[in-house]
Amino acid sequence: MSNINYTMELQSTIKELLHQGTVIPAHPLALNASRTLDEERQRRLTRYYIAAGVGGVAVGVHTTQFEIRKPEVNLLETVLRLAAEEIDNAQLDRSFIKVAGIVGQTDKAVKEAGLAVKYGYNIGLVSLGGLKDYSEADLIKHVRIVSEIIPVFGFYLQPAVGGRILSYNFWKEFAEIENVHAIKIAAFNRYQTLDVVRAVCGSSRKDDIALYTGNDDNIVADLLTPYRFNINGKQVEKRFVGGLLGHWAVWTQKSVELLNEIKQAISGANIEDLLSKGIEVTDMNEVIFDAKNSFHGCIPGIHEVLRRQGLLEGRW
Repeated sequence: MSNINYTMELQSTIKELLHQGTVIPAHPLALNASRTLDEERQRRLTRYYIAAGVGGVAVGVHTTQFEIRKPEVNLLETVLRLAAEEIDNAQLDRSFIKVAGIVGQTDKAVKEAGLAVKYGYNIGLVSLGGLKDYSEADLIKHVRIVSEIIPVFGFYLQPAVGGRILSYNFWKEFAEIENVHAIKIAAFNRYQTLDVVRAVCGSSRKDDIALYTGNDDNIVADLLTPYRFNINGKQVEKRFVGGLLGHWAVWTQKSVELLNEIKQAISGANIEDLLSKGIEVTDMNEVIFDAKNSFHGCIPGIHEVLRRQGLLEGRW
């Protein structure tokens, strides 16, 4: 157990925005030609996302490159600090969710959670990738310990980029953890996505957990679809309210417009055009994320678009 004493409550205004649903891009890492941090462009990226109208950013996640944690690189604290400073400097008159990526074995995850709290992050996106030796029971214990330090954003990461298959029973128990407030589902698989949504719908905390799509191959359909299950003879419905996506790290203002359009459609507008647009978005994502090569080129794909926009110098 951690002996760190932090305030672990999620602010009411942040919780409200999280449940309303918003656009949260996964923050890339700006490098120069020598593969070292380009601090000015790193800061500029954060300002770009704020100006695009997003409701938050996720820093220190897969799109930021997990290698920032290597001792010889040692950039995790720096990128967390830079993003936090730019958000504070913006003096926003609206709520803004600061999400920090948290990875590694429990002792390491505890330190990263503490670092996130130090820089004012509201919630930690806890990746379970790389914990191959942990049983599902070990993973639940792991998340509970992290949740004592910072509110938790759950994360189902697809196996192609380091995740693992997790059972329905795992997600059912996960949803009962008191300080879990959201789950990002990036399984890239309909069956596994259904496992998580069904587990949340069947939990005592179904109204306390916001679902965010990370399924870059199915963004629009996830956001449009009501997921309905018969739970103990009663129909329970749950929706994805927003997205936390590497895909939304590019053309971000259009992503904000798209989410608003989807919310209006759910209120009663014709959704046929949006379903068609959803196929176009998936088609576009195949190129950006290098789907044909098992997503090995997803980060360079994001960087190439940002390079063309003038936000990054190159796609290193």
